[in-house]
Amino acid sequence: MQYRKFGKTGLNVSALGFGAMRLPVLEDGRVDESRAVAMIRHAIDEGVNYVDTAYPYHQGESERIVGKALSDGYREKTYLATKCPVWKLEKAEDFELILNEQLEKLQTDHVDFYLLHALSRERFEEKVKKFDLVKQMEKARKDGKIKYLGFSFHDSYDVFQDILDYYDGWDFCQIQYNYVDLTHQAGAKGLKEAASRGLAVVIMEPLLGGKLANPAEHVKKLFPEDKSCVEYALDFLWDQPEVSLLLSGMSDEAQLEDNLLYADRSHVHMVTEEEREIYKKAKEVYDSMALVGCTGCRYCIPCPFGLPIPDIFTLYNMTAAHKEKEAKEGYRSISVNAEGCRACHRCEKECPQMIKISQVMPEVAKVFAKLEA
Repeated sequence: MQYRKFGKTGLNVSALGFGAMRLPVLEDGRVDESRAVAMIRHAIDEGVNYVDTAYPYHQGESERIVGKALSDGYREKTYLATKCPVWKLEKAEDFELILNEQLEKLQTDHVDFYLLHALSRERFEEKVKKFDLVKQMEKARKDGKIKYLGFSFHDSYDVFQDILDYYDGWDFCQIQYNYVDLTHQAGAKGLKEAASRGLAVVIMEPLLGGKLANPAEHVKKLFPEDKSCVEYALDFLWDQPEVSLLLSGMSDEAQLEDNLLYADRSHVHMVTEEEREIYKKAKEVYDSMALVGCTGCRYCIPCPFGLPIPDIFTLYNMTAAHKEKEAKEGYRSISVNAEGCRACHRCEKECPQMIKISQVMPEVAKVFAKLEA
């Protein structure tokens, strides 16, 4: 395992972090606990020392399962990160109540890295500022419940800048970034700005919700066959000195083994000039065919009307990747399709990509109606 400096903290973290948002699941959708625990422990045994979870992951079960995985001495071998669900806070006092609940689920007396989760302009103004959550975090640190203060982010660059400027004590931040999302949300500009201030920068969605792991054929053929598409995507990030670590939500053992191998090969300035040109071309092709920027995080689930929103968007994007036949067959198998959307806007409040889902669903319905015509 390769290790990197974690900003101004003086800590060294593994190049690969274990993200606990996409753990292996059983047929009924519940997490396969025995596999998940075994995978997390194997990752730690192989040198991974950063495990990331959050209050809502896997319908609130992720923290409990991570806590179970980190028992029997594994907690002492790794740094633990989790996040405050700021949207649930109705008053300042809720911060400590939820943190205490998280500590209990995680079976620990402290969290190493604590983040304000998925900040947007609204959450920054209505929760962080209104309830003075930075002060709450500082108190929790004084009480020994958390060690390092950070935030994860989903909004435009100007909001990211405002959050950075709001508090000079941030230790780290977590942003969505990959070779496609160069100017999306915080983007490359935000990465460099945060790092220049001494913040460690944790990367989420390095594979854009899995899309860069198995891209359309006309994207895949751009990359030489000496490495997998996954390794190319991860190398793009590890190449950059501002990246402290990247998180991968690994849902099976093969993904874990592959990522451990790729992390072992990683280092700063590993990308060649020829590869840089390939990334640029791949981004151009991807941008031309991506209809909806859904990463499959599933924050929008469950829909009150039963729509499997991420699945519908995956099939919709397939229609632009010359996979109309597969998309049509998949769409037919969905019990509640895009026409079932009632524009209640619940999902839009949860979507970190800020997709106007109620506006997109009628377009999805039209596209598939034409395919059936």
